[in-house]
Amino acid sequence: MPNRKYFLDLSDLQFKRVRLAWKHKLLRALVFFVVSVTLSVIYGKIYTAYFGSPKEKILSQEVENLKLDYALMGRKLDNSLMILRDLELSDASRYRPVLDMDSIPFSLRNPGYGGVNRYEDIEGYMNTELMMTFRRKVQDIRNKTSVQFESFKAIEERKNEWKREMEYLPMICPVNVNFRRGDGLKFREVHPVLGTPQWHHGQDFSTPYGTEVYATGSGTVIDAGWNSGGFGNCIVIDHGYGYRSTYGHLSGINVAVGQVVKRGEMIGLTGSSGTSSGPHLHYQIDLFGQYKNPLHYFNDDLSEDEYFEMIETLSARTIFR
Repeated sequence: MPNRKYFLDLSDLQFKRVRLAWKHKLLRALVFFVVSVTLSVIYGKIYTAYFGSPKEKILSQEVENLKLDYALMGRKLDNSLMILRDLELSDASRYRPVLDMDSIPFSLRNPGYGGVNRYEDIEGYMNTELMMTFRRKVQDIRNKTSVQFESFKAIEERKNEWKREMEYLPMICPVNVNFRRGDGLKFREVHPVLGTPQWHHGQDFSTPYGTEVYATGSGTVIDAGWNSGGFGNCIVIDHGYGYRSTYGHLSGINVAVGQVVKRGEMIGLTGSSGTSSGPHLHYQIDLFGQYKNPLHYFNDDLSEDEYFEMIETLSARTIFR
């Protein structure tokens, strides 16, 4: 039964139902509506404050995911920078010193950025500082990678040039290393033939007459014939890069002026021509006109078999052009 109210009508002594005017009904409905809305708002705020709305939960999860992505990306960027620093260290302390190359200036590897605001488009955000840090790291990696790429290109070119240079340098013994060595680069108080004091600018090798003589480096023959300065039958090879090698007192010459020879190629036979007291080879090296000690340019610890195996290998190589 609905909750109804009655009153006693004294005029006819009967109970009659209380009927509210429409204004009272409207007022009651309005009060109920206002109270309901107010309670709903209060409840919603309390729920949102403690539990959050579904949309906020989604956004919050997305923010956490982004933070995780940024953290992982940050580690990858830091690892990339560490790898680049290791490459820079190897570049500066190993590759360039070995190849006699100048180091890259610090200012080129770490350029400054003045005059332009590179972060204007990301200013004003909650995570502006984080985004600026990442952008700096990415720019740093881009610059270092570009510089290192160009550096490795230069190192590769220098290495190839060095390989060509090594092929031409006089770096082996001109005769079997087991032959007895005579006078080297020194001042002789008494010349064995002339009997006068003078400099000896090369290395003598005492050999049997007619022993094969090999080019100690690839190059071009610039002299092949009789030398009036005392070397008798003589060969001179220009190896480039400032190097020349001379082979004196020969009994036979197997090359001609202008001929290109390669390291390990047989070019003549030992003898005793010119100012000589017996069969031997006079061998000398000069660099830009300065005489060098030939013993500093080859390994004399090889056995006879090892030496001729090396000669066979070298003479079979294709000369660098």
